[in-house]
Parts: sequence; C-alpha cells; structure tokens
Amino acid sequence: MSSKQISDAPVEVVIVILPESSIMSLASVLDPLRAANRVAGHTLFRWTILSPDGQAVLLTCGVSIAVDGLFSARAAGDFLLVIGGFSIERHAGKMFTASLQAGARNFSVVAGIESGCWLLARSGLVNGRIATAHWEELEDFAMAFPDVSVRADRFVTDGKFWTSGGASPTFDMMLHMIRQRFGSAIALDVASIFVYDETHAATDAQPLVSLGRIESFDPELTRAIRLMERTLDRPLSITALAMRAGQSQRRLEMRFAKALGVSPGTYYLRLRLQAAHRMVSDTRLSIRDIALRCGFDSLSSFSRAFKNQYGESPLKLRRNHDRMS
Repeated sequence: MSSKQISDAPVEVVIVILPESSIMSLASVLDPLRAANRVAGHTLFRWTILSPDGQAVLLTCGVSIAVDGLFSARAAGDFLLVIGGFSIERHAGKMFTASLQAGARNFSVVAGIESGCWLLARSGLVNGRIATAHWEELEDFAMAFPDVSVRADRFVTDGKFWTSGGASPTFDMMLHMIRQRFGSAIALDVASIFVYDETHAATDAQPLVSLGRIESFDPELTRAIRLMERTLDRPLSITALAMRAGQSQRRLEMRFAKALGVSPGTYYLRLRLQAAHRMVSDTRLSIRDIALRCGFDSLSSFSRAFKNQYGESPLKLRRNHDRMS
C-alpha cells in the first residue's frame, strides 16, 4: 500500500488477543494507532479487539482486558493483528485455527505478534514464506515448521503476512505500517510522541541481551556478550572468549567489572541459567535436553547451578509451574 492509495475511510484494524499475552505487546499495537489519530487530527485507524472465546482476556501482568466480541471467520477489515503469549495450545484450539485460516482471506495484511506467529504457522498461512518469532523460540519455531523460512529479524513482512519477534519490534512494525499507509511524516510524529528513536531496521537481528547505550559506549564489551549469546550451548573458556573478542583476558575482566559489576564467567553462567529457566518454565523439553542446550554436560552440575541461582531445582520449578498453570 502506498500513500497514493489512501482514502478518507479509516483503516479498519482487528486485533485478536489471547490470554497470557504481554501488555507491552498490546500497547505496542494500540498506542501507535491512537497516536496516529491524534497527530493527524482525525481518525486514520479504527480498531476492534476480539478474543478466541469473546470473553475478557487476562494478561500475564494480571490486568484483564475487555474485548468487543468473539473472533470468527466472518471478521473482516484491512489489518488483522494476532497477539499471542504463553500457553497458546490451551487458548487457541482447532476452532480458532480454522477461523484464522478462513478469516485471513478477509484482510489485506495479517500479522502474528510474539506467539501469534505460531498461530499463523499452525494455520498454514506462512508455509513457503519468511517469518520470525521471539528470539527465545526461534529454534523451536524453525523445527516445528520446516516449511517456513525462519529469520532472526526484528520483524518480517512477506506479502500480506507479517510477523514480529517481541514488543519493541512490534512498535517498529506498527511505525512501518503507518509509514506505508500514511507517509513518513505521520510515522515520525508518532515516534516522537513516545520519544522513540527508530534506530533499528526490520532485518536487524533480535538480541538475546538488550544492551542499550553500552553498545555504542563499549563495542568491545558488546562483542564479548554477543559471543556469549551465540555459544550458550557450547560455552567458551574466558581465555578463548577474550581472544575471539579481540582483547586480553585481563582487559575483558576489567570491562565486565566496570560496566556490569561481575566477572565474565559469572555473567556467562547467568545467561545460560536464564535461558534454562525459560525452557523449564515455558517448554516441555526434558531437563536433560535443557541442560545440554545450555552447555551443561552433567545433569547434576546443571541442577546444582540452577538451584544456587533460583533457590530450587529445575524439576521442582517445573512441578510448581505446572501446578499453578
């Protein structure tokens, strides 16, 4: 869509939100639309919020979001934005999948946000296309859907099907939508309302660690952390890490102490255990597989390190999580 295609009619947006979604993802969708209407001085976008069962949706932060009704195959508009979070198997059954597959025909653009990309893939909508997912799930997403070309981009637009890897990339994607439909000036005004510097391209890789200003102030520290991200399953010695990052071990240790207040080894272990914690809580992978994915050859050493970090063993954490789900 180009600015030449703009009509006086508002762009009709249907937002489908599933329980256990992130409030930040919802805000990254809604607030740019609201701000675009504000800076334009009239209604550019009009939206409807739906859920799989037509009931209010409880988000991960405990806030309940009222919806306008039930999503069905009869829903229609210009943009369909599907926001998913945790436990999508429980919140989106076969009926929802069938409705999404059929209803996608009624929209010019269909976007999957966070776990919404899984719903698009399960519906067969992105088979043979390029898509992305949240960085925590990229590997599993690629394995689950071999017919999808998976990229680690912030967001992907492939024809009418768009996918976004998280809340911040979703904000970027919404600015892209506004720019595409109404031009750069409106998009810049929207970004300015939120004091948002749009410094990332869609094709920028999703970082495991968001380094913020450290990235520009200390590129050598950044390089070392990015190496850690890429080698969680096969951790390097700190000597090898420093060498590959192009600095001495002593210099690397001083950098970590000054910027982060910990040693490189402590920080590296924390990254691996954080990844393990997510897998224990959010996947059904075996504890042994999780240990291997996070660079632990011994199940006992993994359990010991995990308990030291989180106060309970990975098995106990999973049991407690399952009990609360």
